[in-house]
Amino acid sequence: MRRNTGVTHTVKKEDYFMKIIVVGCGKIGQSIIASLISEGHDVVAIDKDPEVLGEVTNVYDVFSICGIGTDCEVLTEADTAKADIFIAVTGSDELNMLSCYLAKTLGAQNTIARIRNREYNEKSLGFLQHELNLSMSINPEFFAAHDIYNVLKLPSAAHIETFSTRNFEIVELILRENSPLSGVKIMDLRRQHKAKFLICAVCRDEKVFIPDGNFVLQSGDRIALTAVPSEIIKLLKSLKITQRSAKKVMILGASRTGYYLARMLVLSGVSVIIIDKDQKVCEEIAEALPGATVILGDGAQQELLREEGLGEVDAFISLTGMDEQNILISYYAHSQNVPKVITKVNRNEFIPLATGLGLDTIVSPRRTISDVVLRYVRALKNSVGSNVEKLYKIMDGKAEALKFNVREDFKYIDIPLKDINFISNILIAGILRNRKAMVPTGDTVILPGDKVIVISAEHRLYDLADIIK
Repeated sequence: MRRNTGVTHTVKKEDYFMKIIVVGCGKIGQSIIASLISEGHDVVAIDKDPEVLGEVTNVYDVFSICGIGTDCEVLTEADTAKADIFIAVTGSDELNMLSCYLAKTLGAQNTIARIRNREYNEKSLGFLQHELNLSMSINPEFFAAHDIYNVLKLPSAAHIETFSTRNFEIVELILRENSPLSGVKIMDLRRQHKAKFLICAVCRDEKVFIPDGNFVLQSGDRIALTAVPSEIIKLLKSLKITQRSAKKVMILGASRTGYYLARMLVLSGVSVIIIDKDQKVCEEIAEALPGATVILGDGAQQELLREEGLGEVDAFISLTGMDEQNILISYYAHSQNVPKVITKVNRNEFIPLATGLGLDTIVSPRRTISDVVLRYVRALKNSVGSNVEKLYKIMDGKAEALKFNVREDFKYIDIPLKDINFISNILIAGILRNRKAMVPTGDTVILPGDKVIVISAEHRLYDLADIIK
């Protein structure tokens, strides 16, 4: 099934749509399938549970096969030899790796395996990827932990995405009641503050705007701004809304995400307290992370949290396996004036509830990994005209930030941006040139070799030329 993107371009859009096989239709698999279907790809879903497959086919336009990904008959029925991408995301790392190996042997062009075990990720992941000829391995918990770690270094932010090895960032902020930005025109904000930044998107009442200079900010807005990290810090200090990076952190839930996050924090010198009610898990984490303080107890008990120093930490992160519990305990931490509260919420329908309670920093391993896969898929077709290098979902998935490589055959080389007729609801938010980042103005030109960062609120972009009318 092909979907019309509404964008005209010399390259046929059919060239971007691929045959993709997904093995494992659990929470992660369904999230990936949803993203791929929204892009118009032809998806085959494989799972050993007929009830799970029934749920998938009721919701999504996919061809389904009941079986396991290591059964050659199942892989043959799925026409694996013609697959552009084969993705294995069952609950077993070993099954995922073997499925991908067999798929590659049968002729699949690209293979992606979910590998979550920390023993593999810390000791032999590179070796496994090479020997199995994997195109990519994905670890939802590690990616989620990395997202949290980035935010803890700049706690004023609700979300951060990084381009070009930390030389350029997109930072999302929530404008609180009585925010110094409320009622301010964007053009006036740039005049008042010397930092070099660009407000590239605003989410208000569930709608995303690509603002111009006359746009007036309001309390409650979620804004995305782009700049190099030092300029972002300069702006936040000027606005007096900066927070110091977290030095003492409490983590509820010794999950895989909790382990990866705690390890990053301990290695960077942060004091970490981990609370979990499973004795065996606590013993394993304590042995693996001797630099962390591990507490055996039920974090749902407010008294325990207070006794362990909730009122003294810079950040509280709730990472249990239950969304409802994460939201309720995070709300309690928020009510106790913990400076930064981060909540893991996997179910999309719970996110408005969490944000309605004032919990503005939400992480979802499920959504994070579907974005990572989508980024890879969108970038894969460079050979037929698409030159997407990176793709991030921002504003709770309502907009995209893409990084394009500029080729010599781009038709608008060396033309000031003010003289180019762009389509609506897109913005060139940054240009990376010779490893230096710049916030563009109307007089800025695009040159061969540039990396151009584009924000899109309504369009699905495959090529930089798609942004031109």
